[in-house]
Order: sequence, then structure tokens, then C-alpha cells
Amino acid sequence: MYQLIKPLLFSMTPERAHHFTVALSKLGFGLPIINSILRKSYSSPENKILERNLMGLHFKNPVGLAAGFDKDGKYFNTMANLGFGFIEIGTVTPKPQGGNPQPRLFRLKKDKAIINRMGFNNEGVEALVERLKKGRPKNVVIGGNIGKNKVTPNENATDDYVYSFEKLFPYVDYFVVNVSSPNTPGLRDLQEKEPLTKLLSHLQSLNQAKPTPKPILLKIAPDLTNSQLDDILEIVTATKIEGVIATNTTIERSGLEETEEAVKKIGNGGLSGQPLTNRSTEVIRYLYDQSGKKLLIIGVGGIASAADAIEKINAGAALVQIYTGLIYEGPDLIRRINEGIVANSEG
Repeated sequence: MYQLIKPLLFSMTPERAHHFTVALSKLGFGLPIINSILRKSYSSPENKILERNLMGLHFKNPVGLAAGFDKDGKYFNTMANLGFGFIEIGTVTPKPQGGNPQPRLFRLKKDKAIINRMGFNNEGVEALVERLKKGRPKNVVIGGNIGKNKVTPNENATDDYVYSFEKLFPYVDYFVVNVSSPNTPGLRDLQEKEPLTKLLSHLQSLNQAKPTPKPILLKIAPDLTNSQLDDILEIVTATKIEGVIATNTTIERSGLEETEEAVKKIGNGGLSGQPLTNRSTEVIRYLYDQSGKKLLIIGVGGIASAADAIEKINAGAALVQIYTGLIYEGPDLIRRINEGIVANSEG
């Protein structure tokens, strides 16, 4: 079904296509007859093989929606109908911010990739909390991805993360600390050992003081060196956070099918999709192996098939997330990945 409307969507600007798609999905799932058809088309299998018990949470399957798709918590109930085992909302910041000027989202069709420089556009954590208060989908884990406002200097960044952490704490199942987006000036500097240890230690101290602490994960960039990844492992151990999400988008542009001229014309931004597949898997494998196969990793980056997801799981990912793959492959990708995982396990 998605492939029938894909040409229409690709005739629109990417940002407009995004809003059109989720509005259409929301309408479709709201109509009983169409709802029934959509559920039959996109429902993932229910199978014990797919279930995961991690971080004190139960996941009905290991396929999640990556952060960035539903920044403001407007679509998580709709997206839950597509068969996700978990949905990550955000990145959200304490104060609302408009993000970078449009256009800020670009397709690289030849590469099945996206370049974005959205800039943490969101309505602020207060608006997100109000939507979460209205009700969440059952049997779907919800994560909250938190970041800092663009106007907040790095020396005050911890205040931003703490504010969103406290506001969201009653309403999400786990947290992701995002210091790896390339689209907020200076944000990636927070990945350095000293500021990152300070930030995570402070959040963890607040977390552990709660009657029931919640899992905290760190989302990292694919552009880190092995030495920097070693630092990440030390930080995870020292702060006792639950694990990492590997990886965010890349600033790398090598090996693209799209012409160099076209890519330069697009300008800055984080690259996601197929060109990121191998690098994100390399990062997952390195972290998993160096941790003695103990680190909890959520794998994301260039997953466009069941084979891609299984490769990341074999490399050490306990769970996987998709986003750009949805744009090119459609929502039945979720079902196909879960069916592939079952078939691979049974085979």
C-alpha cells in the first residue's frame, strides 16, 4: 500500500511529506474499516521469540521507532498501531524552539538516505508532558529523548537535561541523553569525557534517588574514534547508566552515489539511511566486544531490511530502531523485520 502513495510523497518536500503521512495514518486508523485493513497489513507477528525483557522493561518485539520522528508526542498512539515494540519520542528541550530555517530535510534518493539539520525543533517538554498525560498506547514501551536548547551554553547544559528529566520522569519508561546531534552548535562537545561524565553522573544521582529509578541510555555519534568509544565504555561503567544507542546521524559524506555537487548544495546536516549501515554496525560490534559482550546496545542506523536488523543484533544490539528505512521502505518494514528475526531464530 505504501509503495502506491510513495511517488506522491516523494513529489512533496520531505518535511511536508512527513506531516502528510502521519496525518493520513492518524485518519486511517481512526476509521474502523480502514483501521482493520491497516492492522492486517502492518501487524507484526506475536511470538515469544520476539519478546525481550531488558532494563526491567518488557518489549513485545525488538523493533523500535527512533527519536526524531515524533518529537512532540503527537503521533505515538498512531505509530503504535504499526507494530513497534517501543517508541522513542523527542528529542525534546526544556523550552520550545523552532529549529533551523527551512529547507532543513533532504532526500538522497540514489543512496536511500536523508540529510537533516532540523535543530531540535520542538514545542518544549511541557507540551510533550501534557500529551503524555492524555494516555499512552498499551503494551508499547515509551522512551524519552532529551537534549539542550540551542541558546543554553554548554556550561549550563546539565540544567537543561535535568529539567526535562524531572518533567518527563512520571510519563516515560526510559531516558536517552542526546549529546550527539550534529545540528545544535557545540552539542557534540558534550561527548568529551569530562563533561559527559559530569552530566551523566548528575542525572544518575537524581535517578537513583527516586523510589523506582528508570533506565538511562546515551545516544552516541558514529563519527567517534575507537579511543573515544573506549572513553564511552569507561563513562558507562563509571556512571552505571543502562547502555547506549548506537548511532546517531553522521557528518561523513564519503562513498555516496549522489553527486558531490548535489551534496554540497544541500549543505550541513546529519546523514542517515543506507550509507550509515556499515559504520553503525562497526560501532555496535566494537562496543559490544570491548565490553566483554556485556553492554546493552540499541542499534540504529541504515536498517532497511530484516537482514540489516539481524546483522546489528548479531553484532551485539539487544534492540533495534528504524526511521529513514520507513521513508524508503514503508511501514511494513516493521513486520518484515520481526518476521525475519523469527525465521532466523527458527532456522
